[in-house]
Amino acid sequence: MAFEFDLTQTDHLLTTTRAVRKRLDLTRPVPRELIAECLNLAIQAPTGGNTQRWRFVVVDDPEKKAALADMYRQGWKPYLESSKKTREQQGLDPETRVSDSADYLADHLHEVPAMLVPCLLDRGEGAGYWGSIVPALWSFMLAARSRGLGTAYTTIHLFKENEAAELLGIPETVSQAALIPIGYYTGDDFKPAKRRPVEEITYWNGWKQTDPAN
Repeated sequence: MAFEFDLTQTDHLLTTTRAVRKRLDLTRPVPRELIAECLNLAIQAPTGGNTQRWRFVVVDDPEKKAALADMYRQGWKPYLESSKKTREQQGLDPETRVSDSADYLADHLHEVPAMLVPCLLDRGEGAGYWGSIVPALWSFMLAARSRGLGTAYTTIHLFKENEAAELLGIPETVSQAALIPIGYYTGDDFKPAKRRPVEEITYWNGWKQTDPAN
């Protein structure tokens, strides 16, 4: 007999796991055991060839968090300006809610209780390479969300990847995939985000081929 999931709970988890920036509780410590519990679930994710060449560096030392946050800010400011310029060229409002909350995270990143720096044991590129760790990171974020923790997938510190590697003792043969801030979230529960109807962005058997039934 097949196991039956509680679809109400499952769907709620999948549709309300948000990138949490402004609502991270910067004052409440996150137990290491809880982070390890989330990672224990994350490593059940699929990985290319079942090689499991992932490693996870958890950072909760205040000085190292401050150093990583500074590296992040050095990359964030140029990235933000470039993003605003691109939006202006496209006739869009350069200021968005996302950029505002991301700005807040950059300013307060050193205050988050913990950071996760996921790594792969070699240097590579392409969908197959990153596909060997991204599913595990999403599983980690889902596990964290279900336990009252907020996370956000960020990569801006990779502008300073070599400096981060030196700070954390990561060998030059190892690739860093992201920097994920971790903290309990504040306020009420999250809601599903506004998205375009799936019928507008899904094609069948070819580019821009819509389902005739619709």
